[in-house]
Amino acid sequence: MPFPDGDHTGARIKEQRRLARLTQRELAARLPYSYSLLNQVECGARPATADFVTAVARALRIEAAVLTGSPSDHQMDRLGLLVRPIRHALDMYDLGPVDGLTVRDAATLVTEADRVCQQVRATHLRRAARTLPDLIVELTHTAATAPTTDVWRALASAYRTAADTALKLGYLDLSRLALDRMHWAAERASDPCLAAIRQYKRALLSPDSGYDTGLRLIAIGHQLLAGETSREALAVAGQLHLGGAALAARVTDATAVGHHIAEARTYASRVGGEAGEIHWLSFGQRNTDLHAFGAALVMRQWDNALSQARAIALPASTLISRKARFLIDRARVEMETGHLDAALKHAATARRVAPEQTRHYPGTRETISGLVHLSRRTPDTLGHMARWIGL
Repeated sequence: MPFPDGDHTGARIKEQRRLARLTQRELAARLPYSYSLLNQVECGARPATADFVTAVARALRIEAAVLTGSPSDHQMDRLGLLVRPIRHALDMYDLGPVDGLTVRDAATLVTEADRVCQQVRATHLRRAARTLPDLIVELTHTAATAPTTDVWRALASAYRTAADTALKLGYLDLSRLALDRMHWAAERASDPCLAAIRQYKRALLSPDSGYDTGLRLIAIGHQLLAGETSREALAVAGQLHLGGAALAARVTDATAVGHHIAEARTYASRVGGEAGEIHWLSFGQRNTDLHAFGAALVMRQWDNALSQARAIALPASTLISRKARFLIDRARVEMETGHLDAALKHAATARRVAPEQTRHYPGTRETISGLVHLSRRTPDTLGHMARWIGL
């Protein structure tokens, strides 16, 4: 079943019309324009003029920006206010101590860095975003005045959490900046595992970075771990192979995907169990299963992905962020294989489990948009989901 192609204004008009449960003729009756023109605009044969868009928006009782694809100014302002203090804190990395700053003790800051990382894994993105700026500033101050390995590690962890938060909220440039700061702190902590995790995240940050560049970053991560035999290092090395599988899937290199998944399974056997305590990676056989499923999805092997997804049973202890990602990805696969009711059920469950992450995850919009196009009718649940994500 093909995924709907096209992101023009006419396609968005069709989405909103169907969400309003109107036929083309019913919407046309509310417009000072003909049914024929509406039909042609929706299918992309005719452009939508500004006046036409205004008339449709008025008839549907929505903002014109929803039809033109322009982001909501209110939403962007709200997110901008949330991430701006994080950007400011990242800019202070090399400015030394802050005069008159009240700072918590080092042990408390180390514990707080781990707690904020846990908040992101639990998909409490806004809560983490509000906590991070002060934490980063305090750790930066402490690293300048009383540096220890634990403080540098905590600062690197806080930078990593900032990168994850920014990425989940859609700020790729800020995520890249935070990863650069993570590298700076990890070097001072002399922690090869943190440095390798930074390369892993850097490789996967953007699909635009290129396959060859991504592979080089994964290789550098493995080089950083050369000679390391701890359980922590084995888990990070296995996670690097999962990163390699994700990169290979983007270029539809099934052979490379199979190689990296097999290597990851070998490392998972050596690690034993799910290594949830190691940098919140939760590396293990189950995480490897999830990445194999994700690779099949990216390569558009829908039947293969569906069979894998239905074989995965996530325990209650699974990180919420990972559970939500799986639910949305499974919803996409169910949709692509024609199981529209199941797709909507999994998308709705993802929203219930992790509303913040689900709302900002790009796969959510793709899946809900696809369901709107493919459904013969628009159930209340689908309409609510569509409006919630801003369709």
